[in-house]
Amino acid sequence: MVTGKDLIRLGYEPAKWFKDAIAYLNERGGDNPSHSTIVAACEMFKPEPVETIPMRDFPAPFQINLRPLNEEELINYTAVVAATVEILKVPTTVEGAIMPDACPVGGRNIPVGVVVGAKNAIHPSWHSADMCCSVYATNFGKVDPKAVLDAAHAITHFGAGGRKGLTDFGHILTDNKLLYDRLIDNYYTKDYIEKACRHLGTQGDGNHFLFVGVSEQTGDTMMVTHHGSRGFGASVYKKGMATAEKFRRKLSPETYKGNAWIPADELEGELYWDAIQIVRDWTKLNHATLHNKTLNAVKTAGKGSFWNEHNSVFKEGDVYWHAKGVTPMDDKFIPDSTDGLRLIPLNMSEPILVVRQEGSGFAPHGAGRNVSRAAHRKTKEGQTPEEVLAEETKGLDIRFFSGKVDVTELPSAYKNAETVQTQIEQFGLGKVVDRIMPYGCIMAGESEFNWKKKK
Repeated sequence: MVTGKDLIRLGYEPAKWFKDAIAYLNERGGDNPSHSTIVAACEMFKPEPVETIPMRDFPAPFQINLRPLNEEELINYTAVVAATVEILKVPTTVEGAIMPDACPVGGRNIPVGVVVGAKNAIHPSWHSADMCCSVYATNFGKVDPKAVLDAAHAITHFGAGGRKGLTDFGHILTDNKLLYDRLIDNYYTKDYIEKACRHLGTQGDGNHFLFVGVSEQTGDTMMVTHHGSRGFGASVYKKGMATAEKFRRKLSPETYKGNAWIPADELEGELYWDAIQIVRDWTKLNHATLHNKTLNAVKTAGKGSFWNEHNSVFKEGDVYWHAKGVTPMDDKFIPDSTDGLRLIPLNMSEPILVVRQEGSGFAPHGAGRNVSRAAHRKTKEGQTPEEVLAEETKGLDIRFFSGKVDVTELPSAYKNAETVQTQIEQFGLGKVVDRIMPYGCIMAGESEFNWKKKK
């Protein structure tokens, strides 16, 4: 009997096709098949080698919508451009753009504030683990902003994990039969039903927020939430990265692991694209749940809502636009766009911009950072977090869900808001049609929990 050891002795690497070749030889090769018979059977069942795809020698073309105005901004600018050049050497890329709020995230990863088009390929890391991070606004009409902020504070949940020990919102997902059935039928989402239920009604930590302000145009009170798909989306992302890595090893081992992709025309790519849409719908439901419960609490029907994501993938023919901290402006990317309106937050003490498309298909997602959180924290040594908060947010109702001020989320941690708004106009990235003037904001705040540590 021929065994796998015989094939290995002939120099073949163990593979799935061994099973079929061995069965064929033992059925038809006789009691003692010759060397040439074994080789012929192996060559018949062994798949053709796949020609690997090398990295580009030069980057795909990209546009720079960022102008540094001081030394700190120049350092950031240089790092962003260098990182983008390397990203655009990945063989799938066709075009890219850097936004005014761009900032590097370290290593060979795509910077925040960069959009990249890839042909027939979905790169999970280019939308990040914070899948479908997005902003959602509701017009409450002529309602006291404090009443809205107080009601929302009693309803929302910031910090790690789901709503364990708090009001169970999970039934909202299971009652949504169409979305629930899609979730349990998709390879990338089906294993995370428990997270999808438990994390509904939560907003996470970091730069996520619940903001209440007043429209400069109408005087109406507006509530804006900013968060992604929470642990549910992060799990989907992790599974997507595992699939992308399998393809990377086969198709382009020269490509850095973090830039691995799933071919969009393979079954895995079709399922992952569908998973992105499921995560999108879950995230919209999460936002809407918090807004609807707050509307009910202040006893008003409101005047409508609109939203947009800025960490996702958008399809245009066979090109998949990966927006990492980038706002899609063209309505073709947002199937449920409301009057073409988009939201661009800056920081807790500045207005949230309401914009419409003006030429460009993409715009920044916020103010971005010039330095890391750790570097910013050092600039505030000698002051207590409470002192910095009082200094930078005078007259505003700023709250931290944990009860501890996070200095790295205060206004000085971000790029100059006026500069970002000016460059949006200079580069024709969007037209500001309204500003939501700040009243107050809730963020997660400092926590002893470290999500990077494995429990």
